[in-house]
Amino acid sequence: MTTLSVSYWAADESRPVLDTTVGDLLRGAAAAAPETVALVEGVPDPAARRRWSYADLLQEAERGAQALLGRFEPGERVAVWANNIPEWVFLELAAALAGITIVTVNPALRAGELTHVLRQSRSNGVFLVPEYRGTVMADLLAEVRGDLPALREVVSFAGWDEFTAGGSPSRALPEVRPLDPAQVQYTSGTTGVPKGAVLSHRGIVNNALLYADRIGMAAGSVYLNPMPLFHTAGCVMAVLGVLGIRGTLVLPPSFDPGLMLALTESERPQWTGGTPTMLIAMLSHPAMATADVSSVVGLISGGAVVAPELARRSEEAFGAPLCVTFGQTEASPCITFTTPDDGPADRQETLGLPLPQAEVKIADAVTGEPVAPGVVGEICTRGYHVMTGYLDNPEATAAAIDSEGWLHTGDLGSMDERGYCRVGGRLKDMIIRGGENIYPAEIEQVLFEHEDVADAAVLGIPDGLWGEQVVAFVRPADGRTPDPDVLFAYCRERLASFKTPRRWRVIDAFPLTPSGKVQKYVLREQILADLGDAARASGPDITSAAPPK
Repeated sequence: MTTLSVSYWAADESRPVLDTTVGDLLRGAAAAAPETVALVEGVPDPAARRRWSYADLLQEAERGAQALLGRFEPGERVAVWANNIPEWVFLELAAALAGITIVTVNPALRAGELTHVLRQSRSNGVFLVPEYRGTVMADLLAEVRGDLPALREVVSFAGWDEFTAGGSPSRALPEVRPLDPAQVQYTSGTTGVPKGAVLSHRGIVNNALLYADRIGMAAGSVYLNPMPLFHTAGCVMAVLGVLGIRGTLVLPPSFDPGLMLALTESERPQWTGGTPTMLIAMLSHPAMATADVSSVVGLISGGAVVAPELARRSEEAFGAPLCVTFGQTEASPCITFTTPDDGPADRQETLGLPLPQAEVKIADAVTGEPVAPGVVGEICTRGYHVMTGYLDNPEATAAAIDSEGWLHTGDLGSMDERGYCRVGGRLKDMIIRGGENIYPAEIEQVLFEHEDVADAAVLGIPDGLWGEQVVAFVRPADGRTPDPDVLFAYCRERLASFKTPRRWRVIDAFPLTPSGKVQKYVLREQILADLGDAARASGPDITSAAPPK
């Protein structure tokens, strides 16, 4: 076994990086397994679920590609503004065959957010659903259309068949190269305005293949995916990962814990999962106690810190190991992964080893050099999977990718002597109180284990005496009423005094990004507004008294 003297993992080259494209992956799957069910529309009514074989999927994609080329040129960008519908997948694959870059857009975006994404990406077209959660999408788009000079075409997914019928079957599809851009993915916005990460065909295809191989996803497996397709966990890990194993993708229209459990019973997936928030919702759902989840051989989670207690509860409830990934959009997205063969402690308490072909180091924030094993630093990675850059944003690109090609993730973590990584929170989230570095993830994991707490988010706010003060937001477990006095004492028994939160807020729900990450900047703005400038400047440090309510 490898024993590291510094927190640096050289790229494992035992698995090759293939010079391939999304279209190549689709054609290979259709040739190898034409009659295998590739895609299932996971709507609640089993009788209404549409199904497509790999031969069908290739036909839909080719027809879509020919129709796209009647309206767009290779290299142009087309936005996808919809929830998880099969036509989203058709368009993703059609664009890949046509050499057109898709821009993924959250259907929940409002006017200002939508304008930013479509204008910054210079999208030439938009494909949209007619309605999403009460919003008429065409009406909202019409409000901002005047601010989008590059936008020429608007197509409703309700007319997908009519759209594809307008293509020319004789039109030759262009040559698409592995390093061509496949997607522009806008970062989830936990710290501010999203930036568009440009991801290549080579990057996303290989990442999907290597992660599926790492966790041992068997050929032909059924994968129940709750993650939004406008996120890399959906359109890369789920869609392309399933293509790579010639499996079946079950696609619910949006995340609903009851529907997820019903689909698990009826479609019998071998693999499923979701963000920590999604896992909590499924474990808390009344149907969990009686649902037949015996088909599941593995769970997948990531996108936020998975508390060890949540990992244990998930494995117990589903009777299957939980595989945890660490990654980010800019890395296509997976960097590390645990496996079903890892021991319980490694599965539940680490992020696993780096994927093949990914170079990883834990860097000192000042020198950039690898730190000693077990020491917290910034997680950095280098390799085929790193984005081309942020679209039309060279300054942000240079800040994220250094001159040696290292992507600075902005996430804190550590690496042990074996190469197993652990997360320590966001670099920007690190709290410095009285000269002591405090990592919110450590406190959040302690709070999550308390019976009154369903979820927790810890952050720092300015303090006139200590520099920063620790604040904990907690969401109550079902039927429980968290008492800040009790939680303060609970943390104080398990954490050093300087780590114990001094201010507390109990809230019903967290503000979340589309990928399920807590938007801590929103929570920070809320508490600062509550406290006011005077309290922020001179707020007392509470060392022996109970925390303020």
